[in-house]
Amino acid sequence: MRRLLVPAALLLPLTLLLTSCGGDSAADTGARTDGSGSVTLSVGDQKGGSEAILRAAGELKNLDYRIKWSTFTSGPPLLEAVNAGAVDVGGVGNTPPVFAAGAGSRISVVAAWHGTSRGDAILVRDDSELTSPKQLKGKSVAVAQGSSAHYQLLASLEAAGLRLKDIKIKYLQPADALAAFDSGKVDAWAVWDPYTSQVLQGKRGRVLTTGDGVTNGLSFQVASPSALRDSKKAAAVKDYLARLRRAQDWVHGHQAEWAKVWAKDTGLPYDVALASVRRTNATRVAVAVDKPLITSEQRIADAFTELNLIPKKVDFGDFVDPRFNGDLPPSTTPAKN
Repeated sequence: MRRLLVPAALLLPLTLLLTSCGGDSAADTGARTDGSGSVTLSVGDQKGGSEAILRAAGELKNLDYRIKWSTFTSGPPLLEAVNAGAVDVGGVGNTPPVFAAGAGSRISVVAAWHGTSRGDAILVRDDSELTSPKQLKGKSVAVAQGSSAHYQLLASLEAAGLRLKDIKIKYLQPADALAAFDSGKVDAWAVWDPYTSQVLQGKRGRVLTTGDGVTNGLSFQVASPSALRDSKKAAAVKDYLARLRRAQDWVHGHQAEWAKVWAKDTGLPYDVALASVRRTNATRVAVAVDKPLITSEQRIADAFTELNLIPKKVDFGDFVDPRFNGDLPPSTTPAKN
């Protein structure tokens, strides 16, 4: 099979990013801290996530509590840390909380953002013969189990008249999935931004389909119930979420500026960072954790329960805490385009 020729300048930053996300463990728990004070908020993040946005927007200044950052490869291992009490709050996509709830994890969804799902994509190599999701029948597809891409894959297959049992699913974290994708060991890769933008900008592949129109486009901040029971930590969580919302509003009007900071932070090429910002990050609006959100997430839970990928019925409403909603608009508020 023909190998894709990628400029070395693109390969190195991508390798560095994936190494820092993956490696031998699910998290980079280096002692990166911001702020000062007697209260420490342990925050779980993914590369190019909350920390990058807050730093670029200047929202990590004048903190009267400490933020200790840990970086995870994807949502599921981050929520394992929340469940264990090792992380107080962290950002994930729309599917990891469903799997965590199904496992009986101690988690509470405390904040939500609604964006487009264009960055959630099923990718194929440029030399692939596949041109439609219907052609995935019998093909091998890499995806991180329990990630937002997992449901996007399920929903995209159903929209094409297929089910998960119709494909050969390969559960791989992004670093391993990229290697399998590049080497031709899998026919397709279901993934999220910035990985989608990395592949596209690096001419390593193309989009077979995206999550637009088939997934809800929600992303969350999820907290440990034990942290929320601590009045001082709960106050820190409230302030942290307010800063995140302001930072996201800042991104809408400063896309190029944030992409420049983000690229420096992650080692991403600037064009990859900017593409990801425009495709995904700059479309997000802060919304309430409300009944339509619970209903939408319940559909995801029920879909995976029906497939026996979640062992028992999940009542997603038991895993949300709307105390930080304030006067936010409903979760059905359209994403920015």
